[in-house]
Amino acid sequence: MPLGILGNKIGMTQIVDDLGNLVPVTILRAGPCTVTQIKTVETDGYSAAQLGYAQVTSKVLTKPQIGHLEKVGAPLLRYLHEYKISDTSELSLGQTIGVDIFSAGSVVDVTGKSIGKGFAGLQKRYNFGRGPMTHGSKNHRAPGSIGAGTTPGRVYPGKKMAGHLGAKQVTIKKLKVLIVDAENNLIIVKGAVPGKPGNLISIQPYTFSN
Repeated sequence: MPLGILGNKIGMTQIVDDLGNLVPVTILRAGPCTVTQIKTVETDGYSAAQLGYAQVTSKVLTKPQIGHLEKVGAPLLRYLHEYKISDTSELSLGQTIGVDIFSAGSVVDVTGKSIGKGFAGLQKRYNFGRGPMTHGSKNHRAPGSIGAGTTPGRVYPGKKMAGHLGAKQVTIKKLKVLIVDAENNLIIVKGAVPGKPGNLISIQPYTFSN
């Protein structure tokens, strides 16, 4: 049952493994999450579970959101996320999901919003090469020609040009879970995770179908 969990990125550090190697790790605070909706093939055409995370006051939510949560007896939760699962028979509305669904040694996918870097040029955004730096070049970091002349007489869609960099949903796959601290709702994974500290992230078990 590939059910995931929502959480926040705390930050990065490094730990020493059993062989004495320094290992870069990311500390994540995940859960507890509440099951706020269960979808089945009979009612919705597919099996899924909706989880809620981060308890808030009613001022943050809309009336439809409040009604949706009160209907199942769940607390007011800021974030809702749906996970497709093969079997929902073991889940119940209002059930609490914690980090104990993972264990040390398991492999996960972590999804989050990458750090936004604002308006960026071609060298930074797409790793383009620059023009000559000699005196009088006037083409150090300029984009240059973007069209092909009279034919086709236009610029094709999808042309790589300067623009907004980052602030997109990114999934880092096959991260190894090193430590699970159920008492403090912490997961420590090997490697980097998208976004800045405090960023909302989703953790799912890695599956080959992904």
